[in-house]
Formats: sequence, C-alpha cells, structure tokens
Amino acid sequence: MNTVSASRAETAHSSPVRRKILVWDAPVRVFHWLMVASFAGAWLTAESERWRMVHVTLGYTMGGLVAFRILWGLVGTRHARFASFVRGPAVVLRYIRGILRGEPEHHTGHNPAGALAILALLGLTLAITASGWASFNEIGGRWPEKVHEMLASLMLAIAAAHVAGALFTSWQHRENLIGAMISGRKTALPEEGVRRAWSSVAALMLASVLGFWWLQWQSVPPGGSLAQLPVISAMARQHDHHHD
Repeated sequence: MNTVSASRAETAHSSPVRRKILVWDAPVRVFHWLMVASFAGAWLTAESERWRMVHVTLGYTMGGLVAFRILWGLVGTRHARFASFVRGPAVVLRYIRGILRGEPEHHTGHNPAGALAILALLGLTLAITASGWASFNEIGGRWPEKVHEMLASLMLAIAAAHVAGALFTSWQHRENLIGAMISGRKTALPEEGVRRAWSSVAALMLASVLGFWWLQWQSVPPGGSLAQLPVISAMARQHDHHHD
C-alpha cells in the first residue's frame, strides 16, 4: 500500500507541468495586427480614387513591416526566429498527415503548415509593394497594375486559408490560437517560453508606423483631399511636371 502510494507520488512529481507561458513577444504581436489592419484597409480602399492616399500609405506600411519582420526573424526571441519554425517538405507533409489522421503534432510556436503561409504572405507583401509602387509611379506600362491586383487577390486567399487553418488547429488542440496572438501566452512547458516581451521594440515599431502615417498626411497640400499623392510619389510627379 505504501509502495503504491509512493510510486504514484513520484510519478505525479516527475510529470511535466504545463501552464500558461509567454510564447509570442510584443513585436511579433504588434507586427501581426498592424499587418492585418493595413491589408484590410488597403484592400477596402483599392478601388477608390478618393481614398488613394490611404491605400498607398498602407501599402508602404506593409512593406516596411515585412522588412522589420525579416530582421526580427533573424535576431528576435526564440519563437520569432525563422530557424525555430521553418521546416523542410518532409516535416510539413508529416504534420499534414497527422492532421488528416486526427492526431496533429503540437508545436509551441508556429506549426510547419502555418510557417509556409507566413513565408508566402511575407514574400507576397514585398512583391505587392514593389508592383504597387511601379504602378503608382507609372513605371512599366500597365503590367505592374495587373500583377499588383493578381498578387493582392492571391494574398487574400492565402490569408483566408491561414485564418481557417488557425481556427481548425485551435479546435483540434483545444487552444485559442487567435487569443494567443493577442495575449502572447499559450499552455506549454515553462522552459519553452521566452523571457522577455520586448515591449520597447514593439512600441518603437508602432511609433514609427504612426510617424510615417503622420508624415504622409502632412504631404497633402492645403485644401487637398485624401486623393492627393503621398510624398514619395508626389515628388516624382512634380519633378516630371517641371521638365514638361
């Protein structure tokens, strides 16, 4: 009797204790929601001449955010680094097979399938920003505009699939992945967490975005409207006009 009780006590003591830990640092979370807001705003203003400045500003914002995310993916915290979640095709296929069998692998950070969506969205954002800049500045004829629209539609489809995947995985694992991207916390082993949230870096990123938006707004001529060109393109257009 005593031997059985001691054995159970030792087992309970030795079993790993999972609890809420910090997984997503503040820069990752702020980047994520700024990207969501910027893409949604850019999509909604894409066909409006009146809101052209907002569309272009949000497009440039997304390009800048991705540049930051690439840097943070190299020097950021544990689960923010690309090396922690980017995996080869074999690992991705194994993960997908597990999902289809109803036995999904649990990953504290990004899972292999989600990692593919993240890389695709980052790459598409850079391509969309470049094609949008070329189209807006009338470089290369009509093809940049067509490429811009095609890539934006593709990005919307991948983003929708990414959200659907997050919801499905939340259901399979019985954990709120959307909520985790707000709080930064997930249920996992204590040693799998990150030590610092790096809120100062997130605050600096947010301040830079807001500062850029303010500068773009200041570029609207007195009495102008949101359809007026932002600084980056206005200067080029004015230069061309003087030459004419």
